[in-house]
Amino acid sequence: MILRKTVGKDQNNFRLDDAIAILCAGVSKSEARRIIDRGGCTVNVALVRVASRSVKAGDVIEIGIMEAGRFQELQLPPEALLYEDTELIAVNKPAGINSQRTPYQLKGTLEYWVTEYFKAQGSSEPARVVHRLDRGTSGAMLFPKNRQAAARFSKQFQEGLVDKRYLALVCGRPDQDVWTVDAPIGKVASARYGVVEGGKASQTEFRTLASSGELSLVEARPLTGRTHQIRVHLESVGLPIIGDATYGGQAAGRMMLHCSAMKFQNAKQVEVTVSAPLDGEFAELARKLPQVV
Repeated sequence: MILRKTVGKDQNNFRLDDAIAILCAGVSKSEARRIIDRGGCTVNVALVRVASRSVKAGDVIEIGIMEAGRFQELQLPPEALLYEDTELIAVNKPAGINSQRTPYQLKGTLEYWVTEYFKAQGSSEPARVVHRLDRGTSGAMLFPKNRQAAARFSKQFQEGLVDKRYLALVCGRPDQDVWTVDAPIGKVASARYGVVEGGKASQTEFRTLASSGELSLVEARPLTGRTHQIRVHLESVGLPIIGDATYGGQAAGRMMLHCSAMKFQNAKQVEVTVSAPLDGEFAELARKLPQVV
């Protein structure tokens, strides 16, 4: 829930946490501090993370109130850092973690973790998000270390020069070992997309890696970069991803979609491949399937 309040004359020069507690019914001062600390508060659209800063009459405060128990700190093991050179790092994002800041939080996102990692390395550069993975998707993400690298990698992603490979565990058995879905994608609801006439051109190559009963492991190579592209294309051919309730997948502990590898060129035009291993429930299910490639 997002609350938006305007500071009145009676709250002029109040501390931010005091003003929130007064203006937002049901939000205590201690809860206001927690919201501010995790990055869920803006004043006049700018993110503010200092509870003691003063506010002025007319300031517009917005806070994101998360469901109880939803927030969690993000702590990654050393092996989550997949690759590092002078211009970027690659991180294995866990499922269930946001790639970047939301109106509810900055802390607990991969963006925040990377910024803190840079600080620990003596860099004041922010984490620049040049591509994204859905909250439920795990796998490799690249974070440039400076503005120049960010511009170069953004261009590579926009021009389709980064070769991305995903693993998806789906319900059903593909009719072919190799196939392509070439179908336009458009928004069909507030947080849902679908194959629609007049949508944006979208193309994904698929390869079956293993099947057993009604469970199959497929590799997906998106040739375009539409929102929910792999999820929509698999659902459109009757192969919904396990754990993807939005697109008809059967219930699971997580959505079984993982960015397993990315191939790109560094500043010296040398080809680099970053690989992200599966873990947890996804890895366990994949291991049980025969003929996994």
